[in-house]
Amino acid sequence: MPEDVGWPPVKLNFANPATGAQKSFEIDDEHKTRCFVDKRMGQDVDISSLGEQFKGYVVRIGGANDKQGFPAKQGVLVPHRVRLLLGEGDSCYRQRRTGERRRKSVRGCIMNTDIQAYHLIIVKQGEQEIAGLTDADSTVPKRLGPKRANHIRKFFNLTPKDDVRKYVIRREVQPKKEGAKAYTKAPRIQRLITSQRLQHKRRLRSLKKRTTERQHAQKAEYDVLLAKRQAETKERNGAARAARKASRKA
Repeated sequence: MPEDVGWPPVKLNFANPATGAQKSFEIDDEHKTRCFVDKRMGQDVDISSLGEQFKGYVVRIGGANDKQGFPAKQGVLVPHRVRLLLGEGDSCYRQRRTGERRRKSVRGCIMNTDIQAYHLIIVKQGEQEIAGLTDADSTVPKRLGPKRANHIRKFFNLTPKDDVRKYVIRREVQPKKEGAKAYTKAPRIQRLITSQRLQHKRRLRSLKKRTTERQHAQKAEYDVLLAKRQAETKERNGAARAARKASRKA
């Protein structure tokens, strides 16, 4: 009889938004991971039971995969696996053709002992620092900066009079072709108010105003024509009634 190897240890994938670092841990003891059982995706969990180095840490469950690799789907309030008809825009599904829908197996958002991998986001740091995750040396520089104009102002603490185009973060691109010079790229700033944008808005307002005035003028002309037609009809009907009365008297 072959030896029963059993399931591999539970994998915990941590992400620290404060430093941008990520790190994975493997826990062999199922009793330590009991803190995640019956919790839902998006819920905060105290992970002090995982060990001394995690004492005081609070994490948010961002996702999970079971022992067969099926992902947990937010909004499915069951602790087991289900089959759902998924289409464009649904999580846990990538559309291959336009209008395509498929029935896929996904796991509910309630955690249980069948979960093999957890994706955790650090919400509160504990007493001890974790090497490669929360210490100062693990800080990962941001590759991309903010893109929206208001977010750039908030990031650099700018005033409304400052030109945000001078503060957009550029990144250097190393071309794959040998001998080619490196160049920089910057995102296109969204919701940026420029003189061209203001002119475009003034033109739209002018077009809307002219359209409204033209519609009012056309309505006035139609009202005059309608009143004239109604008067002619009334006069014609009155003449017909007078003629009928005259023929009766005769």
